[in-house]
Amino acid sequence: MIAPAAGAQILLATKPVDFRKGAHSLAALAAEVLGADPFSGAVLVFRSRRADRIKILLWDGSGLVLIWKQLEGGAFRWPPVVDGVLRLTPRSRASSSASACASPGLPAASPTAPSSASPCLRARSSAR
Repeated sequence: MIAPAAGAQILLATKPVDFRKGAHSLAALAAEVLGADPFSGAVLVFRSRRADRIKILLWDGSGLVLIWKQLEGGAFRWPPVVDGVLRLTPRSRASSSASACASPGLPAASPTAPSSASPCLRARSSAR
């Protein structure tokens, strides 16, 4: 299981990033623009321009881990900071974990294949 260290700092990049960037490019961006050490164990969160996708970058001690999430509908709500980085404290993490998720009015997530999935993927998920 991949998990950040207990008490790991979470940094949100408040400006959207080019989602073609991979782990090493995002690590360089974190160091240059955010002033964060991508190898410190901090969790770095980046969003797309439309805010329907996020990339989470962290160092697990043996390598960079890049997690990518795309919402099928709606958008992630992002803190109202114009640029820079927002550092979440343990208290704000707990209160913002729900608000940093999908926009209000979205149904709860359910593990089903998206309607745009290939027939092979839909068949595999419906067989479960």
